[in-house]
Amino acid sequence: MPAWEHLPEDLYRKFWDAFDRKFDFRAGYAEPDAAIIEPSPSVTFDLHPLFADPGATFAAGQAAINAITLFSMTQAFSAEERLLVLDWQHSCHWFWPHRHAVADDETWPVEVFPDGDYHTFLTEDMTEGTFGHPWEQTLCVFGPRLMPKLGPILMSWLPIKRSRPR
Repeated sequence: MPAWEHLPEDLYRKFWDAFDRKFDFRAGYAEPDAAIIEPSPSVTFDLHPLFADPGATFAAGQAAINAITLFSMTQAFSAEERLLVLDWQHSCHWFWPHRHAVADDETWPVEVFPDGDYHTFLTEDMTEGTFGHPWEQTLCVFGPRLMPKLGPILMSWLPIKRSRPR
């Protein structure tokens, strides 16, 4: 079974509208701010240390965040659970983390790491996931299952920009 599936066009607007309503999404790069109302609980990590070195540190950090997030998703979510991947102004996808972890093709059509656009990986009910902000250079991790798995690993090497307790 494939790990990635394009989201049908008729669902693209439906899910973006739901995301906009739930998180009050505000796209824009003139003023770097959170761009969403970050849910509770959540932790937002500062990715500036990675962006500060455009060479090997950036590349290794980008790969590490994608790999660590995938690892954490396989611990937090069941093998049958699919995630919604919204990539601002691009094709969106369904994503099965467990399938991706064992796939022969490890290509990420959309990465967790925000390297140019807003990226969000969400459970279908939008209570768990990540939100990457490319201009603020942050990654928000939220939800009661994902945050305890992914948060401590990222805290060990990235600064915290903001956190919202329960």
